[in-house]
Amino acid sequence: MRSEGRFGSFGGYYVSELLLPCLEELEAAWLDARDDPAFTAEVAHELAHFAGRPTPLDPARALSERVGCRVYLKREDLLHGGAHKTNNTIGQALLARRMNKRHLIAETGAGQHGVACAMAGARLGLDVTIFMGRKDMERQRPNVQRMRLFGAEVVPVDQGSASLKAAINEAMRYWTAHLSDTFYVFGTAAGPHPYPSLVRDLQRVIGDEIRAQLLEAEGRLPSAVLACVGGGSNAIGAFTAFLDDPEVRLIGAEPGGEGIASGRHGATLTAGTSGCLHGAISLVLQDEHGQIRESHSISAGLDYPGVGPEHAHLSEIGRATYLPVTDAQALDALRWLARHEGILCALESAHAVALAMELPFDPSDVVVINVSGRGDKDLEHLEAAS
Repeated sequence: MRSEGRFGSFGGYYVSELLLPCLEELEAAWLDARDDPAFTAEVAHELAHFAGRPTPLDPARALSERVGCRVYLKREDLLHGGAHKTNNTIGQALLARRMNKRHLIAETGAGQHGVACAMAGARLGLDVTIFMGRKDMERQRPNVQRMRLFGAEVVPVDQGSASLKAAINEAMRYWTAHLSDTFYVFGTAAGPHPYPSLVRDLQRVIGDEIRAQLLEAEGRLPSAVLACVGGGSNAIGAFTAFLDDPEVRLIGAEPGGEGIASGRHGATLTAGTSGCLHGAISLVLQDEHGQIRESHSISAGLDYPGVGPEHAHLSEIGRATYLPVTDAQALDALRWLARHEGILCALESAHAVALAMELPFDPSDVVVINVSGRGDKDLEHLEAAS
């Protein structure tokens, strides 16, 4: 492999020897495609004409009053499919077709990545299989219906936590047995190299648009960019454009669940330690024996005991700050945004909104919150939590 995919002490690839040739093939194909103007033009065309980019940067007047400074919402919830996941799946599906892989597989937690992958497969004429924990299938039923409507096979996973970690495990097992014709569309900026870099590159369109849109609207860069962090793809997409701008604070909202002290949370960057999960070294939730602990979040998309290695590195060097937000805070923020801004955001995104409400900002600050997805999928779960 030409690169070890390291972010400081994190990253790399720790997988079965059977997967190494496939990861090397994927890295070479991605580096070649990324530098091919024809491929990048095709990705841009699909994002513009199929997905609906650019998404708006929305000045949130009521939220600005609540927070005490100017707040803008990056409306990834308005992207076709209802979340930022479409940016990634379109790019990876086009790459799969370029590599002559006709079968896409994916894992999904909240279901948004599964929906986006199913849409991309339908768009490009590729077969799609989605692995999803049975617990997540129950709490995200509308997305399961969408995936099947787009023609994807949805495979329930009952092992372990029956949530996102188990779905990734099952997808990787399947991939190992079907390497010749199968492309694994990894859903977040985690996993073995080259996925953290590949997914970041496809999602950085979010931050690039924020930068251009805010310069046009305000003539300046943001004081802070906030995003929710589970595996971390929407956050790294929003953060990457500002990594070399130290005046821009990068703030991630982690799933604090029922509180850090309770042990029922998914706040990996707050309470995790260095370990290996799904083929890479990162911060993970583990016991004293190195066994991965079950995470908890009211939000299926954040219910993951690890995080992307680049986030772990950004936390370690102090370039980004990550703070936990409890289930109750996220629920309150979701309801507040719906009532006062007319926006039904995903429970995932509500973590970032809640954090913005809690942090001190100066009146002169300009804050951008990445609304990574819409909340239609969460209505039944929201009602049950009331």
